[in-house]
Amino acid sequence: MIHTSSKSEETMKMEHKHTKDMETNPGHSVHHSNHAIMFRNKFFVALFLSIPILILSPMDSNMLDMGLFGISFVGQKWLVFILSTILFLYGGKPFLDGMISEIRKKQIGMMTLITIAISTAYFYSSGILFGLKGMPFFWELATLIDVMLLGHWIEMRATMGASKSLEELVKLLPTTAHKLDQNNQLVDVELNSLVIGDKILVKPGEKIPADGIVIDGHSYVNESALTGESKPVQKNIGQSVIGVALNGSGSLTIQVTKIGEDSFLNQIIKLVKEAQDSKSKLQNLANKAAFWLTVVALTVGFGSFVFWMIIDPSNPNFALERLVTVLVIACPHALGIAIPLVVARSTTLASMNGFLIRNRIAFEQARNIQAVVMDKTGTLTFGNFGVTDKLIFGQEFDEKTVIQYAAALETKSEHPIAKGITALNTQTIPAENFEAITGQGVQGKVSGNLVQVVSPGYLISKNILIPEAAKNLMEQGKTTVFVVINNSLAGAIALADTVRPESKPAILELKKMGIKTIMLTGDSLKVAQSVAVELGIDEVLAEVLPSQKTQKIKEIQAKGVVTAMVGDGINDAPALATADIGIAIGAGTDVAIETADLILVKSNPGHIAQIIKLAKSTYSKTIQNLWWASGYNIVAIPLAAGLLHYQGLDLSPAVGGIFMAISTVIVSFNANKLQM
Repeated sequence: MIHTSSKSEETMKMEHKHTKDMETNPGHSVHHSNHAIMFRNKFFVALFLSIPILILSPMDSNMLDMGLFGISFVGQKWLVFILSTILFLYGGKPFLDGMISEIRKKQIGMMTLITIAISTAYFYSSGILFGLKGMPFFWELATLIDVMLLGHWIEMRATMGASKSLEELVKLLPTTAHKLDQNNQLVDVELNSLVIGDKILVKPGEKIPADGIVIDGHSYVNESALTGESKPVQKNIGQSVIGVALNGSGSLTIQVTKIGEDSFLNQIIKLVKEAQDSKSKLQNLANKAAFWLTVVALTVGFGSFVFWMIIDPSNPNFALERLVTVLVIACPHALGIAIPLVVARSTTLASMNGFLIRNRIAFEQARNIQAVVMDKTGTLTFGNFGVTDKLIFGQEFDEKTVIQYAAALETKSEHPIAKGITALNTQTIPAENFEAITGQGVQGKVSGNLVQVVSPGYLISKNILIPEAAKNLMEQGKTTVFVVINNSLAGAIALADTVRPESKPAILELKKMGIKTIMLTGDSLKVAQSVAVELGIDEVLAEVLPSQKTQKIKEIQAKGVVTAMVGDGINDAPALATADIGIAIGAGTDVAIETADLILVKSNPGHIAQIIKLAKSTYSKTIQNLWWASGYNIVAIPLAAGLLHYQGLDLSPAVGGIFMAISTVIVSFNANKLQM
């Protein structure tokens, strides 16, 4: 029975270039990893230096010579000064560098505000040590640097993991190939030595090393990860094959037609890289808040200094104290950890519920998703070719017998359809006189009966009427074979890619949320429509090539629709990178996983709705924390500037520190209340 249906030089250069890009591009994983380690190391050193600073620094203007717990000794304040200087220069360097970078880019944000705050605390406290009137607050410097380093470390750890998809793509190719030399002898050669026109042998179970044309042999090739086709594709002489596809049970001799940048795989690499490079970035909410807080603090701070110098020029210390108090109170203790704490909490919740966050910006945008585009094979389905329907005609043989007889013949075949049928049978019955019916099926003797497992074409050639129930299965795009016993039609078996049980509830949940569902697949239109009807999917885009998938995503986005793409194969990688949010099935290829922003670890489509819900609640908590972290400044900054001075109320830096401490506690508590 015939059932129808080592790296090139260019690749290595691309891999090297991408690796180099990762070392220099702040958006890549190496950058994040190095910075996470840097902030971690600086935090622990700063914490070590801060302990004696906090113990020895005065906390009250009436106890300027005593530290915490009443500690006092000769040279105490100079020891605090030395430790604070080391802490300022060492722990504050990343923020100073960040401020310089922000100023150069004309994007004033968190780094500038932090640098102003720690510089004000350090230089004002140092000035008091050398004769200026007032109270030093090196303890404020220490706690601010510690909290900021900790916040940035948490943030870097949570946002680490930018895409490594290009490295994963080039790893998929085998490193060697079995080349046929001029004497037709097999020689194992490095993949990068192949040239167009070379002949190579691909043995059963091996990956095809290069694009080419079959010149000898026949086999079934699994191209599902590359093309989205759920069924293994038969390859005969004259047909093309794609590098990285998995060969089945037959041997193939292939003539190489494409190598390097022209190969199918490298075209995918190019598409992925272009999509990643063009992905837009959301502005960080904390930086935006920090920008306005910086503007307000500087304006009010220096404005109050000028105002009090005009009102009382004989008391410059009071004017300077107002300036310093405003800048210190604006210190973003809570603001520095407002988002990192929510990030850490949401990341933990995500992993506990079966999905991983790789791209925080995309995750935050998931709350706005309007359409979810899903691949079929391996995403909504298992990607396995299995039996979906069984029909019995007549009363002479029951279902169990029909299946047993069909399986007895198919045990002798390696065809995917045969494997699907034999998987149904637990009892093996021997078959005799097995033979192929050219182009139409197989036949043999089973338990004394003539059994034939044949295609619809065989029935037509024998003028056997195909029942309507079987025609319906065929119209759904399912591969249908018929079991004929003793020249009478006994049954039919339909096979297709089996649907995941979680898929239908997942689609229903998304539709309840008002989100449009779209299937985007390389599979045939009939098969795709059949699955879409079963699941209740809104729109079907079938028979789409990998390069076309990217274009389809762009067309949806062009309508102003925030789009998520869910997929599992290499063919999905460019679309995953192009979509506003790329979601990979955990059981998929490494390439899809490394390209995606989010990963469904348990391969459960039902987690898509959970992602969106968590993104919405995370955003809500983020906004709440930003208000708690900076909202107190609405009251504190005017008081620090001396708004109620003539009413006898001047806010001191110590009281401002209490405000910030309370705000930090509230922010931490609020972040931990985040739930799915």
